Amino acid sequence: MRDDVEQPDSNIHQPLRLKIMAALKVLPPKDPGLDFTRLRALTGATDGNLGAHLASLERAGYIEVVKDFHNRKPRTRARMSAQGRRAFGAYVEYLQELIS
Repeated sequence: MRDDVEQPDSNIHQPLRLKIMAALKVLPPKDPGLDFTRLRALTGATDGNLGAHLASLERAGYIEVVKDFHNRKPRTRARMSAQGRRAFGAYVEYLQELIS
C-alpha cells in the first residue's frame, strides 16, 4: 500500500456518499448530472439524508449541485467535479490496494 495514503477519504468513506459518488462516476464529465429523485432511487436514501450528504460532498468540492426549473418545477441535479473524479479514483485505488 502507498505510504502517502493511510486512511480512506472520510468525505467518501461513508456508505451513502460512496453510493452517490459511484452513481455520479459513470456519467461523462460534461453530463448535466443526475436528478435528485433518480439519485434517491439509486441510493435508497430519504430526501433529508440524501440532501445532507450531497451538501457534504459539495462542501468538499467533490460534486456540483445545480438547481433550476424544468417545466416550472424545481429541479436539483448533481454531477461529479474534476476534483471529485480524482478523489474517487484515489479512493478506489486505496480499496484495491487494501484488498490485494
